[in-house]
Amino acid sequence: MKYRFIAEHQQEYAVSAMCQVLEVSVSGFYAWKQRPPSARQIADEGLSARIRQLHQASHQIYGSRRIQADLAEEGRSCGRKRVVRLMREQGLSGRRRRHRTITTDSRHSDPIAPNLLARDFRAADPNTKWVTDITGVWTAEGWLYLAVVLDLFSRLVVGWAMAAHRDSQLVEQALHMALVGRHPEAGLLHHSDRGSQYTSGDYQSLLSKQGIQVSMSGKGDCYDNAAM
Repeated sequence: MKYRFIAEHQQEYAVSAMCQVLEVSVSGFYAWKQRPPSARQIADEGLSARIRQLHQASHQIYGSRRIQADLAEEGRSCGRKRVVRLMREQGLSGRRRRHRTITTDSRHSDPIAPNLLARDFRAADPNTKWVTDITGVWTAEGWLYLAVVLDLFSRLVVGWAMAAHRDSQLVEQALHMALVGRHPEAGLLHHSDRGSQYTSGDYQSLLSKQGIQVSMSGKGDCYDNAAM
């Protein structure tokens, strides 16, 4: 393995220096170079080439486990440790897929409020303009959803809730925390997207009881709620 490393990098570094660092003799290295490749080395070269092809075909996503499975389907029997070694020697590794989730479901028939906020993210006083939204956080146990209420005056989070679901109950819990902690006066402007969680009857009823004005972003326009 040391000799192979030296051979692969002898165009970059002096052979004598690498031999000294790796604690091998220069004569031993050149003697190794004169030896014909073993059957194992020849097999590794062919296997490495196929591994590289499979890795590239997967857009650099496949790791050693999936590569080994594909090789087995082709009738190439090799252990996972060997695949790991050959991938490491070529600098190949699996790339984790990005996990995405949709947090806004606007496919509903609920009433939509006009965009009263109109991208005016300034607030002269606290508890006069609140914006809210949901985001998904990928964890080892699956998706976790976070609903947040933000006061545009201070840019502080005044309410939040987390759960494994993204229904109207989640956003109601976040709003309830904000209401209990801030006690806003009637006339507060509440801005959200058009998601079914925010247009639901229960959520809108809660806003109405508190005398809160309702504002919603335009269809598919994230910039209308850019501050959030």
